[in-house]
Amino acid sequence: MPTSLVTGGAGFLGSNLCDHLLARGHRVICVDNLETGTLRNIQHIRDGEFDFRMLDITEHYEIDEPVDFVFHMASPASPIDYARLPLHTLKVGAYGTHNSLGLAKVKRARFLLASTSEVYGDPLVHPQPESYWGNVNPIGPRGVYDEAKRYAEALTMAYLRQQGVNTCIARIFNSYGPRMRPNDGRAVPTFLKQALTDQPVTVFGDGSQTRSFCYVDDLIRGLIALAESDVHEPVNIGNPNEMTLLEMAKLIVELTGSRSEIHHEALPVDDPQVRQPDITRARDLLGWQPEIELREGLARTIEHYTERLGLT
Repeated sequence: MPTSLVTGGAGFLGSNLCDHLLARGHRVICVDNLETGTLRNIQHIRDGEFDFRMLDITEHYEIDEPVDFVFHMASPASPIDYARLPLHTLKVGAYGTHNSLGLAKVKRARFLLASTSEVYGDPLVHPQPESYWGNVNPIGPRGVYDEAKRYAEALTMAYLRQQGVNTCIARIFNSYGPRMRPNDGRAVPTFLKQALTDQPVTVFGDGSQTRSFCYVDDLIRGLIALAESDVHEPVNIGNPNEMTLLEMAKLIVELTGSRSEIHHEALPVDDPQVRQPDITRARDLLGWQPEIELREGLARTIEHYTERLGLT
């Protein structure tokens, strides 16, 4: 039975990853300090092979048991979170990644870094291939997250090249699904909360900026496929079907049967205008691509949020 360590395992992606790994027969050690994660995301897990440990990975930590995979998922990931926790975000990207890579080295484990499409910044190349180096503002309000992930990627490659650690890097594009916090500030949970309560649905700018939304189950399949491969270079994991945020807002209003109207607000500083992954490498190297259609994924997510918001 393989053992997987998941940092940030009580977060949105981390908790879904824990579910999938357990279903595949892994023993799972879930590590989180609950700064942005919540025990609510893992309270349903009754598997005897699941072990939650409340740890801060920005400090040195050790795991006594053998570990086969380290999934480094920990990081504040929404603009609200890293605006509130700028130094912690940088520490997780630096010390958290260093400590987790060091653990993977000692355990001779395969290490997966959950990086982000934000390493591309507001891209000048569209769609974004892994070979594109990005257009990032290092001192803007998003810089603490963008640069933390870019540094984490550099650190991961250094451990591969100098220390011989078996590493891989997933550049995660916009994802959605059950367990995203309703108040985390990202588009889908914000639109859903507003639409389900018939509040105005807030769209920044004119809504023409684009995103590519991948359902969480598809995304997790991609992460596991990458972890189980022998690929070391970064791989984009996301849905290449691009749409505007205004289109997403209107679709959510339609699917929820909401009476909400669209309300436009000022565009945040450094908000990317386009975001679309080139997933050629994922298709060719991992045999992976998204399978769940947007309407189906949103229907599942709406069901979850309806229950969570007490609207059933």
